[in-house]
Amino acid sequence: MKFSIIIPTFNEENTIVSCLKALQAYHSKDCELIVADGGSSDNTIALARPLADRLVISGKGRALQMNAGAAQASGDILLFLHADTTLPENAFILIEHAINDRQQWGRFDVELMGSHPLLKIVAWCMNFRSRWTGIATGDQAIFINKSLFESVGQYPVIALMEDIALCKKLKQICSPVCLKAKAMTSGRRWERGGVLRTILLMWCLRLRYFLGTDPQILAADYYKDTDG
Repeated sequence: MKFSIIIPTFNEENTIVSCLKALQAYHSKDCELIVADGGSSDNTIALARPLADRLVISGKGRALQMNAGAAQASGDILLFLHADTTLPENAFILIEHAINDRQQWGRFDVELMGSHPLLKIVAWCMNFRSRWTGIATGDQAIFINKSLFESVGQYPVIALMEDIALCKKLKQICSPVCLKAKAMTSGRRWERGGVLRTILLMWCLRLRYFLGTDPQILAADYYKDTDG
């Protein structure tokens, strides 16, 4: 089983080197590293190029970028990883043992790194909600059989909530594998915007998406409140 790790980036010069260096342990003939950049204006591209197998440039937007990276991937399993997220130990072994004909996609539990005590509660709620609903977020390092990913039309190209939209399509085919091993991701978004304020923001955005609000409008509100 070959893996393709696809990392969407936009102005991630402060995180991309540590991200890619942490993945070198996985780097082999059975794993390729693909950085899908959305036109960074900082040093992200120059820093990523020597540490990745492929550097793909696309329009800005996580859905666009991840689809562009997936189009260049040769792996049987696609793993979409944020630049500020670290995979758990033995991630590929866990995936290989979990993936089967009935369950062809999944995600890890997540742990938010940071000093605020509420981050542990936020992560617990994210993991519980995901296990209950079968909906994963990008922070949880979603992995998918490539043929399944292509059969559902890849990530819907929307400005926000692309992970939720993809999971809804995947759930119609098979349920996800919810691995308890934890992907470690930065709590910078939560701490920068204020943990309680960000929780309310995300709940509000999800509710509005459920009620049919245009993801373009949601994205404008999200990035206005979080600075990206």
